[in-house]
Amino acid sequence: MSPVPVSVLRHASLPDGSLVDVLLEDGVVADVVDAGTGRAAEAVDLEGRLLLPAGADAHAHLDKAYTWDAIQPPFGDLVGAIDAFHSFQENLTEEDIHGRARRAALRLLANGTTAIRSHVNLLPGDSPFRGVDALVRLRAELRDVLDLQLVALPPVGMDDALVEESLARGLDLVGGAPHLAEDPIDEVRRMVAIAERRGTGIDLHTDESLDGPVTIGEFARLVEGWEPGRLRTAGHCVRLGTLPSEELAPLIDAVVQARLGVVSLPITNLYLQGWDQPVGTPRGLTALAPLLEAGALVSAGADNVRDPFNPLGRSDACETAMLLVTAGHLDLETAWHLVSNGGRAVMGLPRAAAEPGAAADFVAMPAANVGEAIAEAPADRIVLHRGRVVARTAVQQQIHVPVPTEGSLHA
Repeated sequence: MSPVPVSVLRHASLPDGSLVDVLLEDGVVADVVDAGTGRAAEAVDLEGRLLLPAGADAHAHLDKAYTWDAIQPPFGDLVGAIDAFHSFQENLTEEDIHGRARRAALRLLANGTTAIRSHVNLLPGDSPFRGVDALVRLRAELRDVLDLQLVALPPVGMDDALVEESLARGLDLVGGAPHLAEDPIDEVRRMVAIAERRGTGIDLHTDESLDGPVTIGEFARLVEGWEPGRLRTAGHCVRLGTLPSEELAPLIDAVVQARLGVVSLPITNLYLQGWDQPVGTPRGLTALAPLLEAGALVSAGADNVRDPFNPLGRSDACETAMLLVTAGHLDLETAWHLVSNGGRAVMGLPRAAAEPGAAADFVAMPAANVGEAIAEAPADRIVLHRGRVVARTAVQQQIHVPVPTEGSLHA
């Protein structure tokens, strides 16, 4: 089924409580008018559903998704998860990777996410680009229904030439996990150098531990001089959440100065971090509040879905937003911003909103407000990408209960 063009979204409820019609043209919002006054042939009646900016997940691992059951990895062990997946991936085929990645991407889309950035493992053996080719093919297949950016994720120490070949085969950004290297700072410098040679952006797994090395300062220093618009992102950044304020403040200043995007991954890091500290267990989150207060570019994503790094996950921005509220202590509106327009900003995509000139990427849900949407995560959703309906889920519910009684049972 092809995406369905839409010229007007009728009877849309906005977070401020207003009921409006949203006029769309060429993938953007043309106007917002009083409900019932928008006239167009290609109309979708939202019937009062809450209209929110669509989800934007700036850190996913589509190539790893849905491998937990097959691998049966150890619980709560980052290094063990890495080792388990590295052993498993030796025999993966391009078709297997493609099939699972497609399932994961479409699940995100059905739940209202229309922009995804996925890291792609460069694999061992004579065919290191099986995942690369699978995900590049998937990006082409889904280009009309979502934006998909792809990041090279080489194992520590992989030859520069192989990383550069993955970019030549279609990946968009240089990636890596320097905090796992014997010399993390040197690995950051190496990855940034590759990006500079290739003229690409970069997205690094950064300082993903509670007490390990701190590389984000050097990362920020290296990309500070990059031209505006060239993508630069640090994912996880768990270490920032454990630093004392006198060490944290200058690092946040460097992040802001470098316009370095930070992506928090609550479900994976809350699961992976702190198993060795059973009393007063720390939260595996970056320093969300200080980063936001300083004006840093911050977003949040679902990260791993039912793979060795996380046995759970629903591929739902509502799930990530809920964790940002309960574990990250963010307010409801800020939490939704991080999983929607915060992600779009990190990915270099235009802002989505029910405002003239904004991108027409939306998710509509039967909810009275943002808090209810996050809390109840209703499955009933209408999803738009560039002004076209790309997914719609309808739910029928029947509850067989007796008629309410009148008066008190003890009268």
